[in-house]
Amino acid sequence: MTTKPDGVRIEGRARNLEDLDHEVGRLALLCRIRLLEPGAIDRVLKNDRSVCGNDNPLAFAKLRNLLMMHFTLVRKWAGELGGDETAMIERYVLERLRPLLPGLLADWPGP
Repeated sequence: MTTKPDGVRIEGRARNLEDLDHEVGRLALLCRIRLLEPGAIDRVLKNDRSVCGNDNPLAFAKLRNLLMMHFTLVRKWAGELGGDETAMIERYVLERLRPLLPGLLADWPGP
């Protein structure tokens, strides 16, 4: 088994997380959830569909599953890479996704 240099491993994980989070963002837009507002992610994880501005049960279920996958990956990577490098990956991904998915913030009236 070969090990990749840390930079390559981190870059690959950032790409994986970016792909996953892009889909999370797309689903949040479909459901009209201001995902980055305080408490929104917690409500999704608690299966509270009242957070949606648009009722789309299939998109909401997939969004919830992908959010759980996101946090599972981050927890795993924190154990492998350490908290600082994992936080760096998350910041990088969030900065790249913000301009692509502006509706995750307050771009529409709430439910």
